[in-house]
Amino acid sequence: MMNPTFPGAIAITLYLIGTGIQIVSQGNSKQFLNLISVPALLLHGLTSYLGFYSDLGINLDIYTMLSLTALAVVTIILLSSIHRPVESLFVVIFPIAAISILLQISIDGVYLPRDDISPGLGMHIVLSILASGLLTVLAIQAIFLSLCHYGLRSRKLEFIKKLPPLETIEGLLFEMLGAGLLMLSLSILTGFIFLEDIFNPGLIHHTVITLAAWLVFSVLLWGRIKNGWRGTTAARWALCGFGLLALGYFGSKFVLEVILRAV
Repeated sequence: MMNPTFPGAIAITLYLIGTGIQIVSQGNSKQFLNLISVPALLLHGLTSYLGFYSDLGINLDIYTMLSLTALAVVTIILLSSIHRPVESLFVVIFPIAAISILLQISIDGVYLPRDDISPGLGMHIVLSILASGLLTVLAIQAIFLSLCHYGLRSRKLEFIKKLPPLETIEGLLFEMLGAGLLMLSLSILTGFIFLEDIFNPGLIHHTVITLAAWLVFSVLLWGRIKNGWRGTTAARWALCGFGLLALGYFGSKFVLEVILRAV
């Protein structure tokens, strides 16, 4: 099977070029940015595919899953940019995507590839990646929303002009919340159905914290529908939920695979 290092290195280079374009042009180069982001995304996808599938089975180590999640995030933002002016998000996600690829192609994880992935478990993995991608975009929007309100309060209007319009940020945030919560709910449901060892010591913390994140996102959606939550209130709840989600999955994998070097 092809080595992922070569396409990964090109994808990293394109992502860094795209980041530089965003910084230099201050977000005013959508057409050229798309010319960079599409091949970068395709090469990132190839790199993730080559890392995910191996001769020994499916690789679910932390670095591969980080790369796949970053791939989902770039895809979601690129699709969103067709109808919304959200290109400024790339200046945040492109470097993160580049780092995720670098980790994938340069560090050998301790996770042993699995050859016993059932269709149901595969569906759970896909739903988890989609949920993570959507809710990561939500978290980025929450950060931008907080920055917008900070700029308004401190009257730093030039700073605000570098961010997407406030209505765009809030609109995309709640779009990602609805779609992300749906994917997270399906991911949790399929996990209970298809994960045989979901309550073993290695997964129980992940399960409990993920359920807590689901509850936080559900409260945020309820607050939006019932009380019209927006602004910094919505941003705080969104970041709290994302923090729990990241802690529940990547936090537990980091402790097991990086600190304890266990699988």
